[in-house]
Amino acid sequence: PGGLKAAGPTGGLKPAGYDNQTTLQSDLDAIFDAPALTRGLIAVRIDSLRTGETIYRRNDDKLVMPASNMKILTMTTAAEKLGWDFTYKTILDAIGPITNGTLRGDLVVTGGGDPTIVSPDGGPAPVFAEWAAALRKAGITRVDGRILGDDSYFDHDPIGMGWSWDDLVFGYSAGITALSYNENQVTVRVVPGGAVGAAGAITLTPAKSHGLKVVNRVTTVARPADAPANDRRLRASISFDRAPGSNELIVSGTIPVGANPVSQDVAVERPTKFFVTALKDALFDEGILVYGDAEEASKVIEPSMGVRTHIATRTSPPLSVIGAYFMKVSQNFVAETLFKTLGAVVKGQGSASAGRSVVLETLASWGVPADAIVMRDGSGLSRYNYVTSSAIVTMLTRMWKNDALRGPFAAALPVAAHDGTLSNRMKNTWLDAHVQAKTGTISNVRSLSGYLETKSGERVVFSIIGNHFTVPSSQIDAIAEKALALVAERR
Repeated sequence: PGGLKAAGPTGGLKPAGYDNQTTLQSDLDAIFDAPALTRGLIAVRIDSLRTGETIYRRNDDKLVMPASNMKILTMTTAAEKLGWDFTYKTILDAIGPITNGTLRGDLVVTGGGDPTIVSPDGGPAPVFAEWAAALRKAGITRVDGRILGDDSYFDHDPIGMGWSWDDLVFGYSAGITALSYNENQVTVRVVPGGAVGAAGAITLTPAKSHGLKVVNRVTTVARPADAPANDRRLRASISFDRAPGSNELIVSGTIPVGANPVSQDVAVERPTKFFVTALKDALFDEGILVYGDAEEASKVIEPSMGVRTHIATRTSPPLSVIGAYFMKVSQNFVAETLFKTLGAVVKGQGSASAGRSVVLETLASWGVPADAIVMRDGSGLSRYNYVTSSAIVTMLTRMWKNDALRGPFAAALPVAAHDGTLSNRMKNTWLDAHVQAKTGTISNVRSLSGYLETKSGERVVFSIIGNHFTVPSSQIDAIAEKALALVAERR
């Protein structure tokens, strides 16, 4: 008893009896006892990947809403069950005889769930030009029939369970279909009109094919003469509304003269029709005329008849590339597409319920308790989702310890201060580039789960999920980052 003993990794000398782990836990308790969380709940689990010990836990067995941390469940299961080399196929066939350059029948596009066919810079997807070339090679320069989109690989329930009805107009709630174009959304841009009292100017990108009918209720208002450049009075106040089942998009509000443009991604109502109409327009631009309508195959009365000729197959990038994109930017549409893909590939049913079964069965085989997860969608948009922070740490630990899964998964996570949803967080701190983690945000929910490299070089896995708070989410972020900085310093 008495005297001094060497300190732990933080350096200096500590009194005899000093317990670095106990002190770390008490200091973390003090951080998570912050007044900002008085009315809220914080669920935390931090483990060492080197030793397997639990460094800190707090409410880690309590069910909490994870927001976009739910994407961790979808991504880890997809990596396990589909593999990083998995690709989607989209098939273009001609049905009917081909004579003198004319297809006397229909073109049929069969979707396999590919979420990566998009409109770059507002123009047609590159695959459409490739298909035009393939049609010419097959001797087709004119189509007397229709373009039909077969989206039967997935069910026809495009909206996730528990999605808020007032979110459905926005691109982050776009419906999930087996044949999709531009992530089933368009970008609406609003700028001031030419004078006070004039209607605002509204453009959509892509500019056509989307089927939306815009009702412009935006008014240009005067710019306050005394307003500095960053004054709130110079900001537009714009709302976007579209009733479920309607193609009518109502854009309303005010925008001051000289104000910056307002951009908003909005969901289209009929994604499959969006795809085939965009294809028809692109073929026209390539000199291939289609005289019939562009429609969903499920909605036509007369099915296509005749000999089927394969024209082309579009293969998506592999899952490793798709995962790196959607996890970095937290893209709901891609996560939900993967969710249904799991059901289609593993269970033979392209539905959310089948996808859910695959995820829960897979996680159970990893040792995640069945009652530690309530899963209603694949992206975390639903407020019906619940998970424990311990369950997420179990998933992240498995991914890290599996040599075949670790590399692409870790590469898909946002890097603190560098990219994705963490690009503006943890700058100019030790955590910069030393944290790889998935974020999550819906109203009154903030989550952060991933990996931390400490100053001693130890790798730890963590999950920090805040619920039920009413303070700005930036305060919850600050608490989580303060805790991670402390762990990085002490371990």
